[in-house]
Amino acid sequence: MTKRDAADASKPAGFNPRFSPSSERFVQQGGERLYQSICQGCHMPQGEGAKGAGFYPALAKNGRMASGAYPTYVVLNGLHGMPPFAQRLDDQQVADVVNYVRTHFGNSYQDAVTPQDVKKQRP
Repeated sequence: MTKRDAADASKPAGFNPRFSPSSERFVQQGGERLYQSICQGCHMPQGEGAKGAGFYPALAKNGRMASGAYPTYVVLNGLHGMPPFAQRLDDQQVADVVNYVRTHFGNSYQDAVTPQDVKKQRP
């Protein structure tokens, strides 16, 4: 048993830092770059979503994007199998990626989410 294994064994049940969300920050800026780096692996390049080992909902033409608060909440807190990104993205990055999704892939919601909106929703 390594020192790390021994340290992990002393943590509460269910805690394993190797499987806990990373707190490393993303450096990408801009909604499109963030989407390409973080989101499209599951939600696909055109936001069409996917089914397979898991279910990744389509973001394209998605009525749930009508309110900017909903995708902001999901990006910050995660949902079902999607991990939370509150610790990895700053307020501007969250606003940028949410606005990108809300104005692309057949979505045309023009009421932009601001970094201040994101800050109000942070856990």
